[in-house]
Amino acid sequence: MATARFLSRLPGRLGLRGCLLARGGSARLPTAALWALSGPGWDHGPPRPAGPRQRPTRAFSAAALVRAAPGPLQPYLRLMRLDKPIGTWLLYLPCTWSIALAAEPGCWPAWDMLLLFGTGALLMRGAGCTINDMWDREYDKKVTRTASRPLAAGEISSFQSLVFLGGQLSLALCVLLCLNYYSIALGAASLSLVVTYPLMKRITYWPQLFLGLAFNWGALLGWSAVQGSCNWSVCLPLYFSGVLWTLIYDTIYAHQDRRDDLAIGVKSTALKFNENTKLWLSGFSTMMLLGLTVTGINCDQTFPYYAAVMAVGFHLAQQMILTYSMFHHIHTRRANHHHHHHHVRSSQGLPF
Repeated sequence: MATARFLSRLPGRLGLRGCLLARGGSARLPTAALWALSGPGWDHGPPRPAGPRQRPTRAFSAAALVRAAPGPLQPYLRLMRLDKPIGTWLLYLPCTWSIALAAEPGCWPAWDMLLLFGTGALLMRGAGCTINDMWDREYDKKVTRTASRPLAAGEISSFQSLVFLGGQLSLALCVLLCLNYYSIALGAASLSLVVTYPLMKRITYWPQLFLGLAFNWGALLGWSAVQGSCNWSVCLPLYFSGVLWTLIYDTIYAHQDRRDDLAIGVKSTALKFNENTKLWLSGFSTMMLLGLTVTGINCDQTFPYYAAVMAVGFHLAQQMILTYSMFHHIHTRRANHHHHHHHVRSSQGLPF
């Protein structure tokens, strides 16, 4: 009895378990209580449907910073997706791969280049999102996920977004002008992809391919910024791998909008692949790993690089297993969120 009383008074997480033991075990416990004993999250009860109130809040998250900004500034910060930084990481990572691979053997990547490209990725991702929302304003109003975007919701006008775009591109140009002439020309060439990508979903089922071509340009630019020009035997397979990576994660992402896309006539690889999505993504994953391996061979990488490639391959295999739930909206969102964050962490080890 003394032990039971002691357990029942334990604070925090052990309180529930102590109470249950004091009452003679779990033979007659309801489902919620049984779930409570099953793992370290027992204080939170059985799993509930995802919703805005159930999501954990982070005091220093990007979304919290945007919400804390002055009211008139918030629509512009959301227009450049500052509250959703994962896209900036996806644009920045190919740059870091290339910068690190271009470093001299045994040396750390150039930190000034990493900082410069990080700033450029933030600005160009914001500019790309602004261009995308300007093109898609009317489409976004008809899609549940995008109807609250600042342009679609009428929080800012087209003229205001155009002026804001000019400011972002001007700052990005300042970053680009810090590089060598070869890299300035190479970086400027990517602007055509940034501008035309939003149109691709209207004319082809492969808009994710064009997104990959734009989003992985840093795989070329990072090397040229460090070395003065591109070593195409390294840069091309790295760029190819990055494009395939984008095809994988953005096809998963596109599945959550399949119904809306069909209704408004927008195309995507999710609609193109349909029930064969898992087969297509498995093929892309295999080719991506092959491209990364060729990249490593052509720039004389050692075991740590190939270990990182194996880690990425393991994660991709996990994602292929998870695609059985691809056609269920809530599972697609969950798989896509997991894919983005986990693959970002896995990919950070590639050049090191």
